[in-house]
Amino acid sequence: MYTILKNSIDQYEIQKSKFITLLYKVDNLEEINDYLEQAKILYKDATHYCFAYKLDGIQKFSDDQEPSGTAGLPMMEILNKKELTNILCIVVRYFGGIKLGTGGLARAYSKAVKDALQKNEIIELIKGYRVRIETTYEKQKELDYLFSNQIKEKKFLEHVIYQIDILEEQLNLIKNYHYEIIEEKMIEKIS
Repeated sequence: MYTILKNSIDQYEIQKSKFITLLYKVDNLEEINDYLEQAKILYKDATHYCFAYKLDGIQKFSDDQEPSGTAGLPMMEILNKKELTNILCIVVRYFGGIKLGTGGLARAYSKAVKDALQKNEIIELIKGYRVRIETTYEKQKELDYLFSNQIKEKKFLEHVIYQIDILEEQLNLIKNYHYEIIEEKMIEKIS
């Protein structure tokens, strides 16, 4: 499975209609709902807010009052073809006054998503774990070194508490620390 490296915005225009594609790398449904609400606020005068998302085996799409099957489904087909997950794609449309027809709409939404994805970097995701590690202040440098680009959160309390995304084969690296697996998830492949 794959996802995008970073959030991005792209724009495409056809027959005076403007299609703004927003790509978001997401980890939970709360983020998806927040991004959908933000799009409606940022582009409050838009005609349609069509979307498709894939997350943890769940996929959902919406035509947002475009003719059935002309927006969300073509968008989802692109995400599926590229084997993407942990992604939200919103295409905001400003109607330009010229009707595109159902075939034209499906092609326009597909092109908007394809173009946006081509301008973003695609990265591989593999099975991993988010773990919570509690360690002493003396041993924090060791953990910082071992997991420098995988640390998601670090808190300084009585002990140093980390949240780290690790691969299955890295579990033995932390066996000497007090740790717990918070969740199993898809994480970025570490080069």
